[in-house]
Amino acid sequence: MIENVRLAVDVGGTFTDLVLLTPDGTAIPKKVLSTPHDFSIAVKQAIAQAMGELDLSPQQVLEYVHGATVATNAIITRSGARLGLITNQGFRDILEVRRLRMHRLYDLTWEKPPPLVPRFLRLEVPGRLDHRGEEVAPLGEEAARQAIQRLLDEGVESVAVCYLHAYANGSHEVRTRDLIQEMAPKVYVSISSEVLPEIREYERTSTTVINAYVQPVVSRYFESMERDLRDMGVDVPIMVMQSNGGMMPSETARAFPMHIIESGPAAGVTGAYHLAKQLGVPDAISLDIGGTTAKAALIEDGQIARSPEYEVGGAVSIGHSLMKGSGYVLRVPSVDLAEVGAGGGSIAWADSAGALKVGPHSAGADPGPACYNQGGREATITDANVVLGLTNPQALAGGALIIHPDLAEQAVADRVGRPLGLDLVSAAWGIRSVANSSLIRALRAVSTERGRDPRRFAMFAFGGIGPVHALDLANELGISKVIVPPLPGLFSSLGLLFAEVEHHLIQTHYATIQGLDYGRLNGVTARLVEEAANTLSREGYAPSQRSLQLSADVRYAGQDYALTIPLRDASLDPKLAEALAEDFHQEHHRTYGYRSDAEPVQIIALRCLARGLSALPRVPRRLQVTPMQGWQPSPSRRCYFGPEWGWTQTEVLGRGDLAAGPLDGPIVVEEDNSLTVVLPGWRASLDDWSNIVLDRIDV
Repeated sequence: MIENVRLAVDVGGTFTDLVLLTPDGTAIPKKVLSTPHDFSIAVKQAIAQAMGELDLSPQQVLEYVHGATVATNAIITRSGARLGLITNQGFRDILEVRRLRMHRLYDLTWEKPPPLVPRFLRLEVPGRLDHRGEEVAPLGEEAARQAIQRLLDEGVESVAVCYLHAYANGSHEVRTRDLIQEMAPKVYVSISSEVLPEIREYERTSTTVINAYVQPVVSRYFESMERDLRDMGVDVPIMVMQSNGGMMPSETARAFPMHIIESGPAAGVTGAYHLAKQLGVPDAISLDIGGTTAKAALIEDGQIARSPEYEVGGAVSIGHSLMKGSGYVLRVPSVDLAEVGAGGGSIAWADSAGALKVGPHSAGADPGPACYNQGGREATITDANVVLGLTNPQALAGGALIIHPDLAEQAVADRVGRPLGLDLVSAAWGIRSVANSSLIRALRAVSTERGRDPRRFAMFAFGGIGPVHALDLANELGISKVIVPPLPGLFSSLGLLFAEVEHHLIQTHYATIQGLDYGRLNGVTARLVEEAANTLSREGYAPSQRSLQLSADVRYAGQDYALTIPLRDASLDPKLAEALAEDFHQEHHRTYGYRSDAEPVQIIALRCLARGLSALPRVPRRLQVTPMQGWQPSPSRRCYFGPEWGWTQTEVLGRGDLAAGPLDGPIVVEEDNSLTVVLPGWRASLDDWSNIVLDRIDV
């Protein structure tokens, strides 16, 4: 009998995934189609169905963690708030100027994405601070009142305030916020000195504008969800996954929604990080292939690789490790993801030159791939895998979604085969091959393009079709070990339950290491530590439940980019400063291939990562998965493994069948939420944590 559970829900573009986790490590999954017109419908449906099937009472739910796509969708669909921007005189067009970076360097027809704030709602007021935060000209309060009234007359529901050098002194912004709240108490306000107290005017303005743009949408979303949970009788706080891989309370997420833009993808990486830690694997690449996109990330020396910024709302939704310039810059710490438009629902098509393309457009959940029989007629990666026998030809999602192979064959033949003069099997294999080439881009972006040799990393493959393609990619990159965790199709949901509460604080601080003012610098770190401790204290974490880690953004003087280097102690002295410089030299050499001992080393910002540590272990020692109700494995079938192997009668097994001992490919390991294609030349076994461990035989 189940006594109590922790609950996680991850909302994706195609499926909404739910996992219930008991204290003894039993994981109970539920998967339903997402409802893009109103994602909360699928969330409520999944929770109600799961609790009803298990006869759970609301009081048995001890924790609820959510992976949200609402902020991302608001930006991609341009459905955020009607927004105004108040800034200094002369800085009205900073959102237009951007960073002068072209997403397509030689495409003269490419246009930058339109600013989230139209020009007539971007207003200037007098007043100026210098780079030290000292007042050069006082804030023009009367002009500010007039600007606020003009925005109110235009019907804005949110205002972003971003003044020059507010990272050093936020008093002008605070006063402007006070004026807005006096004149319109219900209007949302975001000020850059609280959102991002960091240099770089465009990045700070863009981040503040994004926060203000999605804040009303995110606030309504979580307020509605809180009401829905109360109506169900579930009386627990909502915890939300952040882009950086940590959790935050929904109350904080409503105030600073820019931290949850990449909520879902970060959950999978967090799950892989904790699992790798459990298995004693310090170096890993996570590969998450869902219905719309594929995401790759690096875990090195037991740490998740993070980036200080990324872009959202790009034309192809490509992550920050690949081409930049197509989206809106968000300067917040995040898991360093490379994301490509190659998921199970990605559409295959023939271009005007007769070349086969896959993605970035997706059939999504509605209408979905042709084989779903939901009205989709385009050929997708999932349809190609069905034709090749590499996806269950009967049903997905625990039997909830019936598969129609005849519709998959028709779509592949009509949309790809006939236009390109290919037979059915060649067209399907071509779709899979082109998709794999896109997936390789994401894996290389976080490994070889970062100066890392992928051959020394293990790959953690998950997502609905991650384990279907994983070994093709491993062969291409020379990776010899692939791990498929339990519940691969819902692993991002499981990862939500592994995460700890995190807060990332930053403060700009320019200083050359060779001439540090140690009192001033250590004063900044002390203030960051105090703010972090106070934040965790307000959330109920005792001193013994807090973890604080300090780091610095460091560069060679004159560089435009910086690397984040951990500080060895909270208080720097000359010896520790010298060690910081050497750590930077080594990381610069590892990342970019060279070091320059003659160049001055400069600190440009200080950071503090504050974690709230749970009293109970977040990751169970062992995991036991309960299959979805009604699921049955499909019979053995013929699978196509490429021209070299052709069609091969392939045994289809369950994950538990590997407990009897290792088996060599080709085999298919099928479960209710995903399946693993074990290619010839690979051996599959099961470890103590129920992971499928895949080893290349010829290594």
